[in-house]
Amino acid sequence: MAKVLLVEDDQQVRGAVGRALADAGHQVTFATTGMAAVDQVLSDPPQVVVLDLGLPDVDGTEVLRMLRAVTDVPVIVATARDDQQGMVATLDAGADDYVVKPFGAELLEARIRAVLRRAASGDAGDGMLDVGGLRIDTRARRAWLDGSELDLARLEFDMLAHLADRAGEVVSRRELLAQVWHQPLGGGDKTVDVHLSWLRRKMGESASEPRYLHTVRGVGIRLGPPGGDTPGPA
Repeated sequence: MAKVLLVEDDQQVRGAVGRALADAGHQVTFATTGMAAVDQVLSDPPQVVVLDLGLPDVDGTEVLRMLRAVTDVPVIVATARDDQQGMVATLDAGADDYVVKPFGAELLEARIRAVLRRAASGDAGDGMLDVGGLRIDTRARRAWLDGSELDLARLEFDMLAHLADRAGEVVSRRELLAQVWHQPLGGGDKTVDVHLSWLRRKMGESASEPRYLHTVRGVGIRLGPPGGDTPGPA
């Protein structure tokens, strides 16, 4: 698995998240302050950093900027700040992804897999995602299908980008609620399904005749290029 640096000053959170990462097979090291995190990244580089924003010495956003000045290691921000403006500022400062506290171990593990996959494929830096004829610019927040730009609302774009980032994998509705809507896990399937229906319509497909967006009954949604093996609609 991966070598993960967990930057978290809360002992209880640090212990719980550290145990979950270790149980998933990761090698976990810890830092409790921002400056210690920067020093550790320089002296013993990890493959992924999980960074809390509320640190006792330096704000986590500033730590992120310092890290970006010296390394391109993927950084997942873990924060209780769930306001949209703060999240955008965090991504602009160089975060590769974020999770909102409280979050489940399986969600963090999914985000670690995603940033490692992007880093390995070289897609982490340019913000571009390509799946078949679908092209998404996550930084400019624009998407094209077969060369034509899609007119997407904010949540439609966020949902599509998240599914494209996990292309080929089945993404649960719970994960979409947590990552796109920033809602607690559990419930809200109708919210996801309504937005999925709108997104399908704009992409010229339907649940009965999917091209890219495939519903896996009782599990979630998988985005993949046309022509592959596709599960039937739920």
